[in-house]
Amino acid sequence: MARSKELTHSQIWSAIDRLAARAGLSASGLAKKAGLDPTTYNKSKRVAPDGRERWPSTESIAKSLAATGTSVGTFIGLIGDGGKTARANVPMIGFAEAGGGGYFDDGGFPVGKGWDEVSLPQVTDENAYALEISGDSMKPAYRKGDVIVVSPAAPVRKGDRVVVKTKDGEVLVKELKKKTAKSVELKSLNAEHRDRTVPMSDVLWIARIVWASQ
Repeated sequence: MARSKELTHSQIWSAIDRLAARAGLSASGLAKKAGLDPTTYNKSKRVAPDGRERWPSTESIAKSLAATGTSVGTFIGLIGDGGKTARANVPMIGFAEAGGGGYFDDGGFPVGKGWDEVSLPQVTDENAYALEISGDSMKPAYRKGDVIVVSPAAPVRKGDRVVVKTKDGEVLVKELKKKTAKSVELKSLNAEHRDRTVPMSDVLWIARIVWASQ
């Protein structure tokens, strides 16, 4: 009977580093985003002064997964992928088409026909979909031809870049400034365009941007 391999100290810490990289963060940035002490994942915290290996707590990992909208299964994949970049086929439509009917359900998940498919790296969320930017109104953050990946199941927090669809079919790509039960405040990615405050009663759904092709 084959003996199962035990997880090593370096595998777990490498997975945390890859988790941070997937979110576009440093290890300390990931800790801060998860509500932890910013030094939690520092290299110096991984080994005690006497040389003993220190392991991250399950609580800190759980908070980091929640903060980045990452499933336990995806994290396990980061442990075992040896640093390889994951690729996945995700549905994609043009940004201009996203305002039309029939492409999304009430929760902002992709449905119906008319979607293309694109293979992209660092995408392991089975609910994710891609939008191809069709104009320059979001410069310098996103330019025509860029592809953004949206995760409708990921938690949305202040400072995240998000896609918002309103009940009148308008699709907005902004930075989330504040979200309350009554309204959502959005910061424009282009200084030439005004910030927006949209009543929640006018919002169909809001979803987080988890990756961009630049």
